[in-house]
Amino acid sequence: MKYLLVLAVLLVAFHVWRSNRRERMRTPPPPKARPQSLAKPEAMTRCAHCGMHLPANEAVPGQRGSYCSRQHLGQAEG
Repeated sequence: MKYLLVLAVLLVAFHVWRSNRRERMRTPPPPKARPQSLAKPEAMTRCAHCGMHLPANEAVPGQRGSYCSRQHLGQAEG
């Protein structure tokens, strides 16, 4: 008798699990949030000493071009 009761409980649990699973599969996933507007691309420049590309607003200006750091400015123009 106790085996029948255990079997009945297992069958009910299996039925509940399958019905919940079917409901999840029927409902479409929520729409993804639209990404915020992307940042505008920045102008890039190349270091005249080492050739590394970097944003123009972060470059160190020199007489012979732009540099990635003051150290490269000093090495190239010094």
